[in-house]
Formats: sequence, C-alpha cells, structure tokens
Amino acid sequence: MYTEKVMDHFMHPRNVGEIEDASGVGTVGNAKCGDIMRIYLDIDENQIVRDAKFKTFGCGAAIATSSMATEMIIGKTVQEALEVTNKAVMEALGGLPPVKVHCSLLAEQAVHAALWDYAQKKGIVIEGLKPPVNDVDELDEEEG
Repeated sequence: MYTEKVMDHFMHPRNVGEIEDASGVGTVGNAKCGDIMRIYLDIDENQIVRDAKFKTFGCGAAIATSSMATEMIIGKTVQEALEVTNKAVMEALGGLPPVKVHCSLLAEQAVHAALWDYAQKKGIVIEGLKPPVNDVDELDEEEG
C-alpha cells in the first residue's frame, strides 16, 4: 500500500513540465518496468538549483518520486542536490513498497544525469558525480 504522501505527490505532482534552455537535462529509464524519467534543472551562476521540473512516463510511484526529488533539490547547491539519495526520497515520501524501490532509484539517477549534463555543458567537475546510466536496472539498489 502507498503512504498518504506518495498518493499526494501522485495525485498532485509538483514541478511537472520542462525548462526551456535548461542548465542540465537528465533522462533515465528502467527496461524491466518501462518507466522513463526526465529531469530539467535551472542552475544559477552560484551553482544553486533555481528550478527543477520533470516529465515521467510511469506508474504512480515513479511520478511521486519525481515530484519529491524535484522538491528536495530546488534551492540546493549542485553538491547538495547530488547528495539527495533514493533512500532520502523514499523517507521523504514515508516509504515505498519493496517492488517500487526502483522508482526512487530512477529519481536519484535522473537528478544525477541532469547534473552530469550541466557539468558537461559548463566544462566543470562536480565532486562525487559519476557518469549516468541509461537503465537503472543496471544498478544494484543498494549501490544507488
């Protein structure tokens, strides 16, 4: 069963949409379940995430984790945004059923992919940021 918070973020998702001329865009998917998540970031000259939007094709949990992840990174530095983990997203939502944990991993990896795109465009290195994966099924859920 889903928590009240998961249902709220599914029924009333925050930050849906695209950002034109985004500082960074990250797209990840999961071949097993078919979910696809794209996150757009607007990052200012001080490396603060001014805005974050998402478009997700997937189940309720995928939409809820996208919504929560964007909420968690707006106003943060790129370094702080990088530290938002799938576990933090799940905790903020009050938990997810075990079969839906991969959705929080999608959210984490979509943020990382958008940060990677931003770093590539700017020619900078964000400490601790690894190249993105296209399919989160390639990751171990503990590795996240």
